[in-house]
Amino acid sequence: MKSFYITDAGRVRSHNEDSVTIVKNQSSEHLMIVADGMGGHRAGEVASSMVVTQIGSRFQKLSSIGSKQDAVNWLRENVKEINAAIIKYSEENPEAQGLGTTCVMALLTKEFLMFVNIGDSSGFVIRNGKLKKVTKDHTLVNFLVETGDLSPEQAKNHPKKNVLMRALGASDQCELDIFDVESDVDGILLCSDGLTNMLSVEQIEKVLDEEDIEVDEKLIKLIKKCNVRGGLDNISIALLLKNERGSSK
Repeated sequence: MKSFYITDAGRVRSHNEDSVTIVKNQSSEHLMIVADGMGGHRAGEVASSMVVTQIGSRFQKLSSIGSKQDAVNWLRENVKEINAAIIKYSEENPEAQGLGTTCVMALLTKEFLMFVNIGDSSGFVIRNGKLKKVTKDHTLVNFLVETGDLSPEQAKNHPKKNVLMRALGASDQCELDIFDVESDVDGILLCSDGLTNMLSVEQIEKVLDEEDIEVDEKLIKLIKKCNVRGGLDNISIALLLKNERGSSK
């Protein structure tokens, strides 16, 4: 099993408000996290860093996450605690008004695979070189698509397509989506919307399927492609490969 992650500010933003990590606990269970922060005066990176640093460090100290229900409880408790910490930070620092972050996580053990999402960062599984999106974006436009008020084609270039309906730090009630996924996959890809807004799923697959470059170089190539197309946002990618036939060499 191999894992790689990368983050880049892009070409437009003055600094990077994304945070990303992949960590293992004492049982070699894997937790992947991508968080895309928002807020003035560099507050976004405070929020995203809280998620990645605190949840990541706590996971590393675990002997095991336990059963599937144990994992759900642990994730909900930690996310709830960090949501409260983000809100408290915003209240204590007026310049950080609007502080918040998306969060997508994937937890892989020998027994199960679970995705957790709030916001519009994305989680995919990889099977036979193809990406299949697991998470659902908590955006106004996606909500309108689901209710039939917008077509998927109209949604692609809608002026409000980045308006979030849910995010950590936005409300005392942080409603997570939790996905129990078949763990027979070749790999897992998490990313912030800085990747998916610049490249299509097919374009991402094409890079991951290249056979003449190492996997870490593929992530660098994806970043470069986003930046060539304008690099309008911070870009973060986390990739875990269970077996390499799925997405690479």
